[in-house]
Amino acid sequence: MEISFRLIILVQIILAVFPVQAEWFQESQNKMGTRVFIKLWHEDATVAHRLLLDAMAEFDRIEAVMSTYRADSEISRINANGAIDWVPVGEELYDLITRALALSVQTDGAFDITYDSVGQFYDFRKQVRPSELQLEEGLPAINYRHLLHNPETFEIRFAHPGVRINLGGIAKGYAVESAIRLLEDAGVHHALANAGGDTRVLGDRVGKPWIVGIRDPDDELKFVTRLALNDSAISTSGDYEQFFMEGSIRYHHIMSPSTGDSATGVRSVTITGPSATITDGLSTSVFVMGPEAGLRLLESFPSYDGIIIDQQHHIHYSTGVSPL
Repeated sequence: MEISFRLIILVQIILAVFPVQAEWFQESQNKMGTRVFIKLWHEDATVAHRLLLDAMAEFDRIEAVMSTYRADSEISRINANGAIDWVPVGEELYDLITRALALSVQTDGAFDITYDSVGQFYDFRKQVRPSELQLEEGLPAINYRHLLHNPETFEIRFAHPGVRINLGGIAKGYAVESAIRLLEDAGVHHALANAGGDTRVLGDRVGKPWIVGIRDPDDELKFVTRLALNDSAISTSGDYEQFFMEGSIRYHHIMSPSTGDSATGVRSVTITGPSATITDGLSTSVFVMGPEAGLRLLESFPSYDGIIIDQQHHIHYSTGVSPL
């Protein structure tokens, strides 16, 4: 008994002198139509793995509410009934829709979640684009002003037939932001969450900055520049993510609301700032607006900066960017 007691005391002394070392833990899964990757720094493997699964579950929860591919989602219910009557929704979805509408106003319609009134007819895997008739009938429905909302009842309604909304330009940013918030609330100080082109980092990389490369639109193995990040978000929208070619014409998923067609003049846009929800929305907006108007827009968002690669492969930086 005395030996056992001494052994316990010895183990306690050793643990006090040599504390448990933290390390990186990570998880990767397919969610929201892309590959989701989460990485965190923790001293307890059991807790770390639980937190990784909790963060992944946050993506599932958001997808269940906001996916247009799920008939039982809240957003599908809006699309099915919004032109008929007011549709009550949860406070979370209502809040994100109103944030999207505010961004529509700030970008003069370059960001518009009603783009799916035509966007629903694109299928990039099957290389299908809208017919002339679908474009003619769907284009009048693309207008964020058709989207009505009641802040007292959290209800949504469409003021025009044929309107369909899609949060694809902001939902992944919102999801990585939500996952990082969950980890931060659980006491994590260093983490990264990525979903496709949207990333949110928490803290630094344990004494070093997070280094993020901005890829060449024509070569996924080549970077045009790199950025050092701490406790911030970064989102990239590029015409190389979902596209197909018809002759020399590239049809991609970033649509101009004014034409119902793929936006032209830009190859990629990367936005950095404190909120992944906003960097996601701004990367789409600036892509649609083009370099000159896009850089002017960023001047009205003092905490956000951007890198734009145009059709001629010229790189445009906003005033606050410091590439490595």
